[in-house]
Formats: sequence, C-alpha cells, structure tokens
Amino acid sequence: MTIEEYNECVNKYADSIFRFIMKNLRHVEDARDVVQCAYEKLWQKRGEVDPAGARSYLFTIAYHEMIDHVRRNKKIVSLSSALENQESKYSDTKITNRTLNEALLILSDTQRSLVMLKDYEGYSYREIGEITGLTESQVKVYLHRARLLLRNYIVDTKNIL
Repeated sequence: MTIEEYNECVNKYADSIFRFIMKNLRHVEDARDVVQCAYEKLWQKRGEVDPAGARSYLFTIAYHEMIDHVRRNKKIVSLSSALENQESKYSDTKITNRTLNEALLILSDTQRSLVMLKDYEGYSYREIGEITGLTESQVKVYLHRARLLLRNYIVDTKNIL
C-alpha cells in the first residue's frame, strides 16, 4: 500500500468507522482514539495490507480496538445518563433518533456491533463474521435476536412516538 492509497483509505473510510465506533462507545474522544489506533495499525502494516481489503481490515482492527478499550476502561453508561444531556424539545426526527438510540442501548455490546455492521455499514454476514470472529451462523442468530429485541422495544406502548 502506497502513501497515496493510505491517504485514500483515510478519506474514504474514516467517517464510517468513526460512526460505527461512536454508536457503540457513545463517547467522542474515545471513538476518535479507537479510530486513530486503527489507522496507526494500518500504517504499521501498510506493506502487508492489500488496498482492496483495507476497509474490512480497518473495521476489524477498529472493532477489536473498541473491545479492548471497553475492557480496559470498564465503562458502563446507563440509559438515563446517556440521554440526560439531550434537548428537552424534539422534532419528529429527533424523537425517532432518540427512540432508536434508546433501543440500541438495550442491546448487548456484541448485538449492537452486529446491528451497526449489518444495517448501518452494509457488511455481509460473512464479512461481519470475519470482523468479529464469530461464525456466519452465530452472526445470523445474534442479529435475529437483536432485531427482535429492537422491534419489541420500539413497538412497546411506552415507547411509541
């Protein structure tokens, strides 16, 4: 991988990796640190990484960095503390986003990561398995269970818009 190809990876993938990590960690500075570590590791391995597979490599590294970060810091964010800084007035879009974010918070870290990789980033089951170290069957089962939890949360009468 040349310097130009590396810079192209930064321009193409940094935002989507940051969004993925941010949705999971819910802390801007921690997400930036994780993304920076992923790109640092890509730079160190640039001679071994094929530019065509750089996106998958970056998501894999970022995912593992995120897991390591969570384990190191043992951060637990409760639903109420995650939402207390939000505005009191919401437009329809903000209410929908808030409800979806609340729904994502009820998922385990693994489930949330799988939903983000599949539904937000568009990875296939096989690619998600490679990134997370799960089998394709496990990815399908975990995603199915996560989506059931999300559906039940969203259609609950307490959470209806």
